[in-house]
Amino acid sequence: MGLEQKPLSTLHDKASYEVADFDVPTGREEEWRFTPLRRLRGLHNGTAEEGGKVLVEAEAAPEVTVETVGRDDARLGRAYVPADRVSAQAWNSFTEAVVVTVPKETAASAPTVLRLRGEDASAAAYRHTTVIVEPFAQATVVLAHRGVATYADNVEFVVGDGARLSVISLQDWADGSVHVSHQHARLGRDARFVSHNVSLGGDVVRISPSVSYDGPGGDAELYGVYFVDGGQHLEHRLLVDHAVPNCRSRVDYRGALQDQDAHAVWIGDVIIRAEAEGTDTYELNRNLVLTDGTRVDSVPNLEILTGEVAGAGHASASGRLDDEHLFYLQARGITFDDARRMVVRGFLGQLVERIEVPDVREKVREAIEAELDQGASR
Repeated sequence: MGLEQKPLSTLHDKASYEVADFDVPTGREEEWRFTPLRRLRGLHNGTAEEGGKVLVEAEAAPEVTVETVGRDDARLGRAYVPADRVSAQAWNSFTEAVVVTVPKETAASAPTVLRLRGEDASAAAYRHTTVIVEPFAQATVVLAHRGVATYADNVEFVVGDGARLSVISLQDWADGSVHVSHQHARLGRDARFVSHNVSLGGDVVRISPSVSYDGPGGDAELYGVYFVDGGQHLEHRLLVDHAVPNCRSRVDYRGALQDQDAHAVWIGDVIIRAEAEGTDTYELNRNLVLTDGTRVDSVPNLEILTGEVAGAGHASASGRLDDEHLFYLQARGITFDDARRMVVRGFLGQLVERIEVPDVREKVREAIEAELDQGASR
């Protein structure tokens, strides 16, 4: 479990289970330069006092098994090696983990929901979650984060050959929460993985979804919606590592920002290694700026090490509400506030509609409406 070097790529060149293998971030490193380290409460440098509480309640589909296990369970850590210091700290600090198993050739009849509730932000909490979808099985898993916490965790998704997994991760923390999470999916041959990350609450939230492929035919779609208020820092750092031939990936993240010092960060890294011929990939990030005083950092990165690709591209755009769109709606008797709502609903709604669990989809819609209400009242 020593340091693992990845010399083929300049984007992510190190992985290890050991905290000491990673230097303490200073903010000058590429992977940390947008993150407000002083607001992480010591999660990044080892000074965080442990003892915080994040409780888990599971509502499993009838066909799905949910277990609470110790650190010595052999199923933990199979799909993911920590790629930064906070992730390694979370790996070495958790005391129990949740393992979700979907048996081979089983189609879950309902979503499996893990409700994670923070109860104390004065000390740090660490957890680990492993979701295993055995070959040719199908399931939907919801991770719902609420309450208040100082929290770091790793989540690994093992998607077997021919299996299908849809994941919805909802970050709806209370004010004052800090959450740093790594979510890694490893896809088998002809496996399909769809994830939705919805980030709404918290003081600092940094989510790092990543995907790797174990066999050809893997298909990953990563979607994200976020709404950033004044003083919030919501950061999403994605990595799709194409290391086998004939796999596909699509990334589409969209966010809205309002009020002073609202800060959104989106980093999208896609690696197409020399052996990954026939890769088809595209990543997109769009941000809608609703007021002055906000900040957006959007950085798509595409590293191609072979000339034999089916398709590869990326795009990023950030801007304010279009005056012509607003004028068109107001000219037809629609008030400014209602016109603003319609534009934001349409912009984010294209991704919200993709969320396949009706209850979660409706909660996200209501949360966006509440954010718009706050903006309209100011």
